[in-house]
Amino acid sequence: MAPFERSRTIRSSLADVRHRVISALSTRSTSWSAKVPTVSFTFDDFPRTAMTAGAALLKNYGARGTYYTAMGLVNTRNGLGEHFTLGDLHFLHEEGHEVGSHTFTHVGCRAISHSRFAGETERGRSAIRDLAGFQDSGNFAYPFGQVTWRIKRTVGPTFTSCRSTFSGLNGPQVDLNLLRGNALYGDVDRLDHAKQLIVQAKNSQSWLIFYTHDVRPNPSPFGCTPSLLESVIKFAVQRGCRILTVREALQECQPSPARNLSHGNE
Repeated sequence: MAPFERSRTIRSSLADVRHRVISALSTRSTSWSAKVPTVSFTFDDFPRTAMTAGAALLKNYGARGTYYTAMGLVNTRNGLGEHFTLGDLHFLHEEGHEVGSHTFTHVGCRAISHSRFAGETERGRSAIRDLAGFQDSGNFAYPFGQVTWRIKRTVGPTFTSCRSTFSGLNGPQVDLNLLRGNALYGDVDRLDHAKQLIVQAKNSQSWLIFYTHDVRPNPSPFGCTPSLLESVIKFAVQRGCRILTVREALQECQPSPARNLSHGNE
């Protein structure tokens, strides 16, 4: 094995161990009680195309999405394209989509101190309320998927739920401090993997969450094409899955017996 490949394998193995450890610590568990497979489509940051293309495709199937919003990105542009406006937020809210939070400046928890990150989450929620004029849903997504044990333990319980980028299905037990999400990136050549996840959710009657960013014909490495998104939505519906927002799906959960988030559950 070449040195580069060996190094990449080691990093991948370490990341896998880290994910398993964080997944096991400071859980806030609830039970997935629905008897129908469920799929949620979530959009992070969010680029305008997630609304102009993404919301339109969902509407064609009578569905809505969850938009994890970093208010510091309003009226900006970056590699994901043009970002949302306040008018876009009002449109999504009025159309029944869910507006969650994603910090204010879209900063990862490993880039700043714990106290500053906690302040970022509070600032992000306040900005939605103060600038958009309505309350966020109470659901949060960790920027860049970065989550530490300490952030999970302390920031997690301040939200109804926190979505990660740890892959997999949610159910029969759901960790509200670490909802599992699966990337939906690229074009229709990535469709088979998404279909496999939907079939798994169907067979286990679980809750599957997808996440992406921009939705355009030539997406960024962190976005998808309209063709891929529509194909995945269509396949989920054909397989008998409900498409719900994160907020709606959480209504299908039943509280599990209380678990200690301090040392007893670590």
